[in-house]
Amino acid sequence: MAAQSVMVFGAGVSGRGAAGLLANEGKKIVLVDDKVPGCVSSAEAEGYLDDTALFVKSPGIPYTPLVRRAMAKNIKIVNDIEIAYRYLKEKGYGGKLIAVTGTNGKTTVTTKITELLRSAGRKAASSGNIGASFAELAAEENGLSEIVLEMSSFQLENIDTFRADIAMIINLTPDHLERYRDLDDYYETKFRIADTQGPEGMFLLNLDSPEIMARYARKKPLRARVATLSRSDPGADYTAINGVLRARGRDILDCDKLSLKGEHNLENTLFIVATADILGLPGERIREFLYHTETVEHRMERFHSWNQLTFVNDSKGTNIESTRYALSACPGCVLILGGHDKKFDWTPLAGLVKTYASRVYLIGETTPVLESVLREAGCDPAVLFPSGTLEKALRHMRETLDPGTPRTILLSPATSSYDQFKNFEERGRIFKALTRKIF
Repeated sequence: MAAQSVMVFGAGVSGRGAAGLLANEGKKIVLVDDKVPGCVSSAEAEGYLDDTALFVKSPGIPYTPLVRRAMAKNIKIVNDIEIAYRYLKEKGYGGKLIAVTGTNGKTTVTTKITELLRSAGRKAASSGNIGASFAELAAEENGLSEIVLEMSSFQLENIDTFRADIAMIINLTPDHLERYRDLDDYYETKFRIADTQGPEGMFLLNLDSPEIMARYARKKPLRARVATLSRSDPGADYTAINGVLRARGRDILDCDKLSLKGEHNLENTLFIVATADILGLPGERIREFLYHTETVEHRMERFHSWNQLTFVNDSKGTNIESTRYALSACPGCVLILGGHDKKFDWTPLAGLVKTYASRVYLIGETTPVLESVLREAGCDPAVLFPSGTLEKALRHMRETLDPGTPRTILLSPATSSYDQFKNFEERGRIFKALTRKIF
């Protein structure tokens, strides 16, 4: 095996994308995955490390013994985002790269920026943590004016030369504590999206986020230029105050006419508008789009009704803060909660559930701990239903709920799905299919 071999760890979407792009460039690939037939196992792969020049780790893979061995041998660890970025720069890509991260709102902001740009006649595409891998998109790139990347903290860990033209952190709240040493480690990883920018870049700074501002105070001045956003500070470049969203002093839209409802979506909209304004879209185009655009799938998606029951798919609600948004919008709801154990402190959630939910169905591996925390917080045991699965929860509702009483059935799990599903998309799709079957 030649010294220029590249080890790609993970044969999922990002790994396959990176392997395909590198293979097209003439690199020899060692594809490693313990679960996919035909791939090298991670144990076997340790024997290939001496001949490995570059190690591409899929974002979802933790720092396993194989990864640590590669690091000990001083082999550069990167991911598909970095591979794709290097490829585009080598090919002279002249469009803009827009990078979106944050604990909540990433998918909505990424999707809606892309849709808005397309509605204005731009040739834009989204990738990263949604859709096709960035490496796959880069290999097929054909004159895209903008590429909008949703970037998770996992994807930000192993970037190196990557530079975004416009970067943003929407917000920072606790998440992924099963992966990081502590909250500060998680938040610092998120801030790499700004740390890697150059002086030609623009960073969108959320003045309303204490965690973002605390880190910005330690890092300023950033190398990138900064545009500020706020729902309370009239001195910010982009504001949403007293029902009017303004861009650098210009009225853009009336907030009560936005089709994306809720305080969290007002925050998201500020980032969408700021990006569009920086890219030169006219105010009337921005306004028309945001008055009529539809909710993103799996994020507060009202998809079904049966008699007086309304069903809302918020499978994208994978942390406590996102479920807080959902609960506040659905007082008196029947809540489906739980999934993979991300080692959260569930205490803040318990008070929200007690306030907003009339019933709680618990699913997934977090069922025992959530039931215990909710009982300790004073939730009535009679409204707690440890169900285990979505199907059992929905069938119990079908048998016991009064269809003539108006209620919202809300799937907002407050955690990820990996204990029972491939991802939150699969969880959301199955929830919708089961709902339509049972109701």
